[in-house]
Amino acid sequence: MSRMQLEISLGILMVLATGTILIYQGLREQDRMAFFEQEQRAQAIEVGADLFDINCKGCHGPQGEGTPGLCPPLNDKYFFTNRLKDVGWSGSLEDYIVATVSGGRLVSTRPDQYPGNVRPAMPAWSDRYGGPLREDQIRYIAAFVLNWESTAPDRQQAPVLAGPPVGTDITQKLPAGDAAKGQTLATSLGCVGCHVAGNTGPAWIPSAEQPGIGQRATTRFTQSDYTGKATSAEQYLLESIVDPAVYKVPGFDTVLMPATFGQTMTAQDAADLIAYLLTLK
Repeated sequence: MSRMQLEISLGILMVLATGTILIYQGLREQDRMAFFEQEQRAQAIEVGADLFDINCKGCHGPQGEGTPGLCPPLNDKYFFTNRLKDVGWSGSLEDYIVATVSGGRLVSTRPDQYPGNVRPAMPAWSDRYGGPLREDQIRYIAAFVLNWESTAPDRQQAPVLAGPPVGTDITQKLPAGDAAKGQTLATSLGCVGCHVAGNTGPAWIPSAEQPGIGQRATTRFTQSDYTGKATSAEQYLLESIVDPAVYKVPGFDTVLMPATFGQTMTAQDAADLIAYLLTLK
């Protein structure tokens, strides 16, 4: 074989090898792009989780469970299956979330359930409307919320109580409470959204300005402006839970707390929650 023939043969082999590599890469391109898209989505959800924790959990709850009587749940099957129908939105759920977060909401669309803590019911978060977040950050929050879709529970169903509801009689003798269970209950009921993470309700945690709710409860019912019927810290806390309109803490004249916990909590639930509150000195 002459030198020229050898060079031609090598050239043909190189062309065939290059073509084979290109074909192989082309066949893998769809999988590679799908992996890249999945990776980008995961990063967006991670960033969105941090942004949600900083900006949204105070009202909508740490896990999107909502705050009863104040803000609706987002980690909820109903949100993913029916919300767009409720508001007549013809676009995608992602665009609805982005639009709502960006521009806020002047009034609640369900004032009988979620009146909101101020007017507007939800502030605008986009920097285009005076808020603190960029458009890409709002998209990240939407990605995080959409991440709940496949596992979102049906929160429209009333939970089954383990016993009779506690009712509104604050003089009843409650069982012994478990503070650890009460702390868990405070999170699952959305209490921390208003009383710990946000300032919608009186703060539970002690600060430089005032002691915690556990200590304040020991003297609140003895104050001259007190309008309730409690004669002990335990009764005052129970009254605040099951009949919140009886006494309004100064600075919180508008009662936003639901008055339904007497029907949705058992006596043991109330005892556990009160035991936890009394530890917050």
